[in-house]
Amino acid sequence: MRRDRKYWIIILLIFGFPACQNQSGNQNYREKIQNPAFYHQTVKKLTDVIVHDIFSPPVASRIYAYPAIAAYEAMVPSQPDKFVSLSGQLKGLKPVPQPQQGSEICYELASLRAFITLAKTKVYSEEKIQAYEDNLYKEVKGFGLPQGIFQRSLDYGDQVAQHILAWSEEDNYKQTRSFPKYTIQEGNAFWQPTPPDYMEGIEPHWNKIRPMVLDSANQFLPEPPTEFDLDTTSKFFDELMEVYEIGKGLDGEQEAIAKFWDCNPYVSHHRGHAMFAVKKITPGGHWVGITGIAARQASLDFMQTTEAYAQVSIALMDAFISCWDEKWRSILVRPETVINQHIDEEWTPLLQTPPFPEYTSGHSVISRAAAVALTDLLGDNFAFKDTVEVEYGLPARDYPSFLKASEEAAISRLYGGIHYRKACEEGVSQGQKVGDLIVKRLNTRAGDLARKEE
Repeated sequence: MRRDRKYWIIILLIFGFPACQNQSGNQNYREKIQNPAFYHQTVKKLTDVIVHDIFSPPVASRIYAYPAIAAYEAMVPSQPDKFVSLSGQLKGLKPVPQPQQGSEICYELASLRAFITLAKTKVYSEEKIQAYEDNLYKEVKGFGLPQGIFQRSLDYGDQVAQHILAWSEEDNYKQTRSFPKYTIQEGNAFWQPTPPDYMEGIEPHWNKIRPMVLDSANQFLPEPPTEFDLDTTSKFFDELMEVYEIGKGLDGEQEAIAKFWDCNPYVSHHRGHAMFAVKKITPGGHWVGITGIAARQASLDFMQTTEAYAQVSIALMDAFISCWDEKWRSILVRPETVINQHIDEEWTPLLQTPPFPEYTSGHSVISRAAAVALTDLLGDNFAFKDTVEVEYGLPARDYPSFLKASEEAAISRLYGGIHYRKACEEGVSQGQKVGDLIVKRLNTRAGDLARKEE
């Protein structure tokens, strides 16, 4: 018996302890810090800051992606036999620093540190995340985490964060900040700024951002939009009038769907000489929220939770790059502009038209890509209750699967009066292709490659 006991002690010393390690005998802190709720609340804090700071949808997708990747990479060494690094899989990502052999590290804490450190570099209100971080560490220390392990965990999280930060700064984002703004083109077919604020076009050079997995921004070109033609017998006119008629006759369910998936980060309201704005979650933020709901429902552990957020965030970022490439290629005019100029100058869509070209529908593309990623992780027919918009005053909605939710997100843009039907349908197809490619190429589990090639 003693010989057996001695044998197992030697095995543990050789191979170490999983995840948050502890040789002091106090196991309580391990169980507490391994709770994925800490990661969920950290992601939610970033969402709240993104809403507060008002980032455009494509920029928000970038803000989510890099911290999520850093958090995942910091957790991989805790289970090297089950999970694999994304280095060599994501464009330009070189091998991530590994922890010092034999050192005791709480990988969950390192993961949180890596996420938070990256998040602070991507937002304006860094102080809000810093305050959250300070409170988080006070709580963690209260669990009885030994100081040595605490500091080594932060140090390792910093190493991973700095590696991912350096990589993120090579994606051409900073360079695009100085690229010229879009110049309005002459012709009725081209996008024009829309009421009430007539804002300039957002991110006309987003296709210059380095993709995560896509070969290029234009890898999945959708069919061209329907040719602009105001002849009453044309296909375009039919599509235009469909938006107009649906907008005038919305039923209660259609209106509820449109509002639920609005996800416009900045909606302005004008009353006389007064103007005020309502801040809301971005489309990508909505799907990050769905990821959290699904991860909790599926009882994913900390490692699996970082995996889910990383895969969905990567899908969202590449989907925005793909979509924005088409938006600023076709530069198609929005329904509101054409209807006001040629059909009914008093007509307004249910939703406020966002400030960028119409084709394809961004929500349709990114929703489908995210849904494909989640389906790969958690399976088809994963029924869930979407409560993301409850804090914005909207009731929860139930869905039988992620794909069904993405289809409703797509059609919501037609109900909202901001897209033609083709932009929604082609957007779903485009998002499907982006999602399928990411699922095929992105391997997070040991054995994934062999399984996907079967």
